[in-house]
Amino acid sequence: MTLHRAAPPAVALLTPTHVLRSEWHKLWTVRSTWITLLSASLLTLGIGITMGATYESGGGDGDVDTVVLSLIGLQFAHVALGVLGILVIAGEYSTGMIRATMTAVPRRLPVLWTKAAVYAAVTLAVTTATAFVTFAAAQVFFDGTDQEAAFGDPGVLRALVGSSAGVTLLGIVALGLGALLRSVPGAIGAFVGGVMVLPEVIGMLPYDIVHDALEYFPDSAATVLLSATPVPGAPSPSAALLALVLWAAAALGAAALRLRRSDV
Repeated sequence: MTLHRAAPPAVALLTPTHVLRSEWHKLWTVRSTWITLLSASLLTLGIGITMGATYESGGGDGDVDTVVLSLIGLQFAHVALGVLGILVIAGEYSTGMIRATMTAVPRRLPVLWTKAAVYAAVTLAVTTATAFVTFAAAQVFFDGTDQEAAFGDPGVLRALVGSSAGVTLLGIVALGLGALLRSVPGAIGAFVGGVMVLPEVIGMLPYDIVHDALEYFPDSAATVLLSATPVPGAPSPSAALLALVLWAAAALGAAALRLRRSDV
């Protein structure tokens, strides 16, 4: 009598596509994602329309860049989007779900890279669409004023896309802090304090080199990308973008180092 061995159970291969699909699914099945993205978009659009509807030529805002004035709400929305970046990974640490995630992906680092990629893709797409819609809506009210502009005017398209890139990179910095600190409150405090408060404190120092360095800090660099016209004394848009990329890379690099060297 011939004995037949049972076939081993099929084992699903872990591929980058599987990890990407998993992180994409997790992002969209969390209620905070929808709430944060919708709130950030509505806040930006609402403030942009309000600025347009209440604007009068010859007022105190006549010298403000038209894209900055239209998208001023994006400077508030980036805090909400930064919190979303923190929740993407620090939220799993707070619930303990990170253990299951790292068990499924033992190499760990692909989880961090994939979370950052999914977050960046979603945030960039949403903020770009919001920026274009808000600018167009504000221009309905700016028509005939000294803030009237068009998509084809010099620097406008670059500023609209640049504003979205800046907010996205700020969110990546926040995500890196979330992965590094592994605490939602701690990462939010570090993000708000480090990105928004600390530069103001350092700026009180009476040294030119300090003020020059502050121009390359995340929040200042993002402001440069938001403006369609050159900002006096500020770095060029390409230099500001490079600075933000380096800040985001540093945050993710520090998070990756801790992820490799410490337990989950």
